[in-house]
Amino acid sequence: MDRITAIRRSLAAFVCGILGLLPVLGLIPAVWALGLSSAVRSQYRDEWNPAVMYLRAGVILAILGILNTVLLVAVLAFAIATD
Repeated sequence: MDRITAIRRSLAAFVCGILGLLPVLGLIPAVWALGLSSAVRSQYRDEWNPAVMYLRAGVILAILGILNTVLLVAVLAFAIATD
């Protein structure tokens, strides 16, 4: 993977991580962000990535988005179960 592709995928992971913060709808972009991060880290391992901060932020946002969706589903399931 060349440097430009690594930067573009890092920025794409960041954008997908932001979209991943949306409850339920952001689940697919969050998983996509994690996949992009994994691909960049494995294919561009020994080189310097100038967009590594965006890549890390995208992963953090994606994880928060997934946790947000899981929490929302758990709260809704609990609310339905207690009715």
